[in-house]
Amino acid sequence: MDEWTKKAAETFAGDRFAVQVTGARLEQAGENYARCSLALEDRHRNANHQVMGGVIFTLADFAFAVAANGPELQTPTVTLASQIQYLSPVRGETLTAETSCLKNGRGTCVFEVLVTDELGTKVAKATVTGYRVRK
Repeated sequence: MDEWTKKAAETFAGDRFAVQVTGARLEQAGENYARCSLALEDRHRNANHQVMGGVIFTLADFAFAVAANGPELQTPTVTLASQIQYLSPVRGETLTAETSCLKNGRGTCVFEVLVTDELGTKVAKATVTGYRVRK
């Protein structure tokens, strides 16, 4: 694990809902980038036996947070607005969320997050606008 990813994993272990409750894992982080995954369990499924939309959104939001804030929260950034499009039901057993930065400004940033499963199914696409909190 590279140093950036290691520091980010230590910092974001404190994200109790995404990491401890949901089970999200940080796989790789870099400047304006993150790839996170989630091994699906029965608890992630709704009454229709499909993966709950909130689980997919949580993973996407977690990936955004890691990418936008950096490994030690050096650029405090919160979600200003987000939009998610659910593209297909999950077919696999693991989800991966990967970010790409569309805009990285001083006051705001915009990231796109693509959520896929290990079979290559495009499950969701989220667009997240972040607000840079000034200390």
